Amino acid sequence: MGREVRLFKSEEPRKRNEVVAFLRELAGKIEEGRVVLKQGGEELSLEIPQNLILDVQAEDEDKKKKGTQRSLEVEIKWFDGDQQGGDGSLELG
Repeated sequence: MGREVRLFKSEEPRKRNEVVAFLRELAGKIEEGRVVLKQGGEELSLEIPQNLILDVQAEDEDKKKKGTQRSLEVEIKWFDGDQQGGDGSLELG
């Protein structure tokens, strides 16, 4: 496996409507081809190519103090210079 370097990380509690607003704004930035992440004095600019890899997964994790924690993870990946597109088979129902 290759070496992984974390460029930016944020994890904070938010209300569902705040998460929805953030995801809508993020979708617009991805459509424009540029995402700038800011938190405090930290800032990261990402150029988003046309062809992406969409990785979606749902998980349950047992937490000793609070019970089962559920997660829905949406990861968007790409390789620099990659020109291949996907087959578009994942859909929301």
